[in-house]
Amino acid sequence: MYKNSTNQLLKPVTAKINDKGNLEIGGCDTVELVEKYGSPLYVMDESTLRSVCRDYKAAFADYPKVNMMYASKALCTEAVSAILASEGFGFDVVSAGEIYTVYKAGVDMSKVLFNGNNKSFDELTLAIELGVGRISVDNFLELSLLNEIAKSRGKIVDILLRITPGIECHTHEYIQTGHLDSKFGFDLTQIDDAVELILTEYTNLKLHGLHAHIGSQIFETKVYHDEIEILVRELKRLDDKFGLKLDEINIGGGLGVKYTEKDVPPSTFEIASVILNSLNKSIDKYKIDSPALFLEPGRSIVSTAGVTLYTIGSSKQVPNGKKYVAVDGGMADNARPSMYQAEYSAIIANKPNAQCVTNVTIAGRFCESGDVLIRNISLPDIEEGDVLCVFNTGAYNYSMASNYNRVQKSAMVLVNNSQSDIIINRETLDDIISHDVIPDRLKGAC
Repeated sequence: MYKNSTNQLLKPVTAKINDKGNLEIGGCDTVELVEKYGSPLYVMDESTLRSVCRDYKAAFADYPKVNMMYASKALCTEAVSAILASEGFGFDVVSAGEIYTVYKAGVDMSKVLFNGNNKSFDELTLAIELGVGRISVDNFLELSLLNEIAKSRGKIVDILLRITPGIECHTHEYIQTGHLDSKFGFDLTQIDDAVELILTEYTNLKLHGLHAHIGSQIFETKVYHDEIEILVRELKRLDDKFGLKLDEINIGGGLGVKYTEKDVPPSTFEIASVILNSLNKSIDKYKIDSPALFLEPGRSIVSTAGVTLYTIGSSKQVPNGKKYVAVDGGMADNARPSMYQAEYSAIIANKPNAQCVTNVTIAGRFCESGDVLIRNISLPDIEEGDVLCVFNTGAYNYSMASNYNRVQKSAMVLVNNSQSDIIINRETLDDIISHDVIPDRLKGAC
């Protein structure tokens, strides 16, 4: 049996019912958090965040050349970056905004990898200027552009090649990235052409290894075995053909989390066993030196640590049909149910022990019929002003948030040891219009 890990929990590790009968996280009463900071409110539990990081490090401790790289797209803030850096994590970033965020957080930029399928000239330039440690090159255009920028600055840029290994995992089609029909990476038949260009023409690029990512919210472990087999085989083949001794493989991330009681994700210890056993067998099979192993967990790092608090508003009973209960947020602060048909669990934070007596659909406040957060959830009798806590919202909720209907983005607080701190301010109405411009010819026309 494998040890359990934090990604397998539905709620943060500090979640409990306090003496007032309210849900408490990080020693903070969630109802009081809403009273203090308003709602919707993203809440991140620092203890859970650190617990996940330590699970990963413990699970992979037997392989000396492991580099943990947090996939920042799941949630990228200065405070979260600072916490993860303090736990020894590097960062996988996918935009200038993410590069700049981790830089401003004080992250060691040599431990940052820049990934993405259509990086711009300005983004690549910023990455080079700020000393990003690796750039994962996705296509032939990027190879040429990156070499041009590096040459103009007299730099040698350290790179990986991102490849599509042709592996499909059983997850939502929008978050599968390793199968052949994907916008990401070099096809296996294109690797040799890319390597020849690096060795002969693009001499300002230094290739260290290969990078692959097979998807997200992964529950099956065999896909990691298949991915590692392909990556190690390619290292051996490139050595045989080009005399190129690459010494790094990046296998991406993708480990799933528990959004509902029916979800049973593998533990970090289980996937570590699969990955390390597969890697050691492949090393022996292909007779190569042990490469450095990079992993990029994202969702499984931050998801369980986060919850979102909403205030209950209006309700509607459809004759002979559903009962809709509306909250003061919705698809603009959590796009995943409408985009991926994602499912979530929730409780009423101010009466968590009350008997569940009714099935309702939790609807958002945005002007879309598809703005539904949770369908057919069993809850106690609900009243206007109750606080709804939705669990496992740390990943891809804030990072995908929008200003749809010109609604301000929500605040985020970090809780730990009964202390709460704002780490993202709630947007104001002036923030909403701060980038609007009225041309002079229209001023006074109203």
